Formats: sequence, structure tokens, C-alpha cells
Amino acid sequence: MFDKIKWWYPLVLIVMLTAAVLAQPSEAETAEAEAPAPVLVIDAGHGGADGGAVAADGTLESDLNLDIALRLEALAAFWGVDTVMTRDSAEIDYPAEADTLAAMKRADQYARAALVNSTAGAVLVSIHQNNYPAAAPWGIQVFYGSVAGSDALAAVLQENLTGQLCSNTRRLAEPIDSSIYLMKKASCTAVLVECGFLSNAEDLSKLKTEEYRLELAAVILASYLQYTQGMMT
Repeated sequence: MFDKIKWWYPLVLIVMLTAAVLAQPSEAETAEAEAPAPVLVIDAGHGGADGGAVAADGTLESDLNLDIALRLEALAAFWGVDTVMTRDSAEIDYPAEADTLAAMKRADQYARAALVNSTAGAVLVSIHQNNYPAAAPWGIQVFYGSVAGSDALAAVLQENLTGQLCSNTRRLAEPIDSSIYLMKKASCTAVLVECGFLSNAEDLSKLKTEEYRLELAAVILASYLQYTQGMMT
């Protein structure tokens, strides 16, 4: 996956973003020490029969989401971070009774929610792309669920992603709309990262490069490490 690109760069970036937090001594209470270790649940939004948003040139949101998610999983493995993927391929195995697109989407979301909620110590990061009727909106936006810690993780993600990848935007982390099923049903800390606008030519151009998708994955992992280390200090 990392051929032809400077894959050492995200490792340096992760070190830079997490060094200050990782240097702090742990003062966790006994009860906290006995809590399940955090597990990064990586959700590549859409997939299978559901391609998500489609750019003007035909680029599918689901393909970009999966690529970023797989890069995030690979970096996490290098860093010794436990992960669970809600999907790791373009295909989704639907139940036989799901014979319409709507039924397939429902079955998929039910399965993802069940996986998230059955994972002890889960911290959900859902990867998506934004889209808008007009071409002007751009940039990265992080949304958070209602479970404790979600807003804090989203704030770290938004600050780091903005600072490293799109410093000219003033977007802030915001609560997720209650209609987003997976985020509503997740019983753990949960955030959704809109990595860019497929409707914006500049965002799309960056998202279509391996380097940028790897940078996104690196900053997301660094932010997760900052957040989880903070939980234990």
C-alpha cells in the first residue's frame, strides 16, 4: 500500500502530535486500570451496494472511505493499537432477505452497530466524505455522538486535522444529527470524520492522491492516541 510514497512521514507526524501527551506519567485509578483497554473501531462508511456520495468524475465515497480506513488500520497495527474494522473490502455480505437497496442499507447498519456495541472498550471512528449541491464548501468536519468522551475526541481530531491539513478553515467539531443510525446506536465514544467535499474540486483532487489519504489516516491515529492516552493519565 505504501509503495511510491514517503510512508515514513505519517510516523513522524504521529510522534510529533502525541509526544507531549505520551510523556505525561500515568495517574490512573485502580478502577480505571481495570476498565477494558480502548479498541479503535474503524468504520469505512457505505460500501457494497451503497456507494455513498458520488463526485462529478464518478469517484465513489465508499472507495475513498475504505482506502483511508485500511491505511488507518495499517498504521494502527504498526503502532500496536488494537483495531476492529466494520468492513475491510468493497463487498458486503447481506442477508438473503435484504432484497432491496434500502433493506441492504438497514441490514448493514444493524450489523455494524451490533459489532461496535459488542466490542469491549470500543472507540468508534467513522470515515466519510462530504457532498454539497454547490462547489464552494470545502474542508474537514468532525461530528460526535452523545456518549461521554465523544465531544473531547472530536475536538482533538478537528484541531489536529485542521492544523495539519486545512489550516484556512474555521470549522469546529459539532454534534452529529440524530438521524445517523450508527452514531445514534453506538453505546461508546463515537465520532464521524467528513474528510472533505467530493463536490469541491480542490478537496477531491487531494482526496484522490495516496499521499493525502495517508496523511489523513496518520492524523486520525495521532488524535486517537492523544485522546486514549489522556484517558489514562
